[in-house]
Amino acid sequence: MPSITVKLYSVFFKMRLKNRLQGWIQTPPDESSNQEGVRTRPEEPVSASNPSFTDGIATKDIRVDPSTALSVRIFLPESALLPSERPQPKSKAEESSLKSENNGDQGYTPSGQNCRKLPIMLQFHGGGWVSGSNDSVANDSFCQRIAKLCDAIVVAVGYRLAPESKYPAAFEDGLKVLNWLGKQSNNSTGDEPWLVAHADPSRCVLLGVSCGANIADYVARRTVELGKELDPVKVVAQILMYPFFLANEPTQSEIRLANTYFYDKAICLLAWQLFLPKDEFSLEHPAANPLAPNRGPPLKLMPPTLTVVAEHDWMRDQGVAYSEELRKVNVPAPLLDYKDTVHEFATLEMLLKTPQAEACAEDICIWVKKYISLGCHEFSY
Repeated sequence: MPSITVKLYSVFFKMRLKNRLQGWIQTPPDESSNQEGVRTRPEEPVSASNPSFTDGIATKDIRVDPSTALSVRIFLPESALLPSERPQPKSKAEESSLKSENNGDQGYTPSGQNCRKLPIMLQFHGGGWVSGSNDSVANDSFCQRIAKLCDAIVVAVGYRLAPESKYPAAFEDGLKVLNWLGKQSNNSTGDEPWLVAHADPSRCVLLGVSCGANIADYVARRTVELGKELDPVKVVAQILMYPFFLANEPTQSEIRLANTYFYDKAICLLAWQLFLPKDEFSLEHPAANPLAPNRGPPLKLMPPTLTVVAEHDWMRDQGVAYSEELRKVNVPAPLLDYKDTVHEFATLEMLLKTPQAEACAEDICIWVKKYISLGCHEFSY
């Protein structure tokens, strides 16, 4: 069972989030007053970017769409550099000093010669559609961990949040970033030097956390439908971490765990009301249920899909069901089921240092390296 600390923190977490969601439902924000949308909340702590390598990672924030709040944070591992370019090891005190001095610093600039190419992991954070951000303290720490373990460039998407921007804004943002990545791989069209120099878009993995898994799955489906239109981007796999899937038919985990930790059923339904347009609200909406009737494309065309679920998550069985359906049509779709864990057990700030969170990140990277390592059998539509 989860610890007493987790249980107590969950109570306050749910109370605070429920009050916020109910407030938005009672007094909806004026969407016309904020055409750009928002990608973060002022009350949620964020981590400053650091374009010089510290702790083995350099980070940079980029505004993808000047007409909206859509942005990305790039996590570039030091392994992308040639041995002669890598900075000398520094003490913790020196690294801390560098972090405080790097505000406004341009940081690392690629040499442009013989740069090492790394796969891309396009990451979508969680937060129930209404909170969280790509530069939150928790998401920053998680993405740094994944970038190091997978030896990959992580591009964390700061998509527009509800209720200011309802469906399909977040989904459209995900696809827009994928198209933007394709342009960055070309010296003539790319304007982001880290990606031009080091990104290999032919080895792209989608990684979605909670509601971000729903975005990842949507983007994966669109890549199947668009095919070669997305060249040179090729999505070779996707990772769905405790997806935010729902359906009309209640599952055993839903019945047993409806009032469970952090994101219980009542809170999730409020979040979905804020995310979906009023006339589209349904638990069978294609954004909520990946197995909804008539939702395309055929599952057999989907990329290899790793699904992570938590024992004490009321949405657990929906993730399991989707994984099972993928396997039935011969899509490589393993399931990682972690005992004594809760929704977002590997990505919440207070749980990042737990053995389960560390093991989950390691397990993800062991699996995904089959699809992003050079010389591997690449998935093809």
